[in-house]
Amino acid sequence: MKRRSFLLNSIAGAGYLSVGGSVLNSCSLSTEKTITILHTNDVHSHLDPFPADHATFPDMGGIARRASLISSIRKENPNTLLLDAGDIFQGTPYFNFYGGELEFRLMSRLKYDAATLGNHDFDNGIDGLLAQLPYAKFDFLCANYDFTNTVLNGMTYPYKVFEVDGIKVGVFGLGINLDGLVTRKLYKETKYLDPVEISLDTARILKEEKNCDLVICLSHLGYEYRNPDLASDVILASKTQDIDLIIGGHTHTFLDKPVVRKNRKDLPVLINQVGCYGINLGRIDFLFDGSELKTGEGISISV
Repeated sequence: MKRRSFLLNSIAGAGYLSVGGSVLNSCSLSTEKTITILHTNDVHSHLDPFPADHATFPDMGGIARRASLISSIRKENPNTLLLDAGDIFQGTPYFNFYGGELEFRLMSRLKYDAATLGNHDFDNGIDGLLAQLPYAKFDFLCANYDFTNTVLNGMTYPYKVFEVDGIKVGVFGLGINLDGLVTRKLYKETKYLDPVEISLDTARILKEEKNCDLVICLSHLGYEYRNPDLASDVILASKTQDIDLIIGGHTHTFLDKPVVRKNRKDLPVLINQVGCYGINLGRIDFLFDGSELKTGEGISISV
């Protein structure tokens, strides 16, 4: 399947969908295949819903509600991938007490397909992270972290290719520069590689060598900064090619629907991020009809 065009349809019902409401139906025709991408970012160990009297997120979030919502969407469309863009750890006593074990166990129960690493996932050091990895029944993707000479060497992958109903979906991960965000003694000899250069090479491999129909970047770079010299999702989109969707994290940016930016070939790239703390679940439907790749609905769903 060659990508001939990328058509952006109007986004039906963009906004928030409360748990208990109807899940958006796929707008694909019977001759089309629909791949649904669900995603989270910066959950920060928030496993319980916020209390009803919380000033900002009253009675919102919670992993049990997320599980129910994910299950209902998977019943609607089994061709669904569930991804996370990092900062799984740090933010509640669950992390302080269990060190990340509970977060990984529960994400595994929800059947996450892949995640990337955020800076807070190093808060117990790379040794602490390594100790929790056996509880994660999904892969960590980090293309621009070189873990040579550390205990994490060989424990992550730059990318992974999923085949979903005959559609090849390539997913790769990018981490933020840890210098200045994480104490050196925690990440040790981990080397940060330029995310734009790495993305150009990795996306090319996925598109040309692995023949992926859809390429997704799990990014913990942050959505956008005033300083144009800082790597961000917006910069990444403009300076690369072959990426169809960037799922972001780090800046806790609440987007009601994906933002469209042009890449260096003047083709559209979707960027999405759903805030933080498990408040929202991102959903984007990609429609394939054998000759075209299109986006269907993109929405941020309230949990």
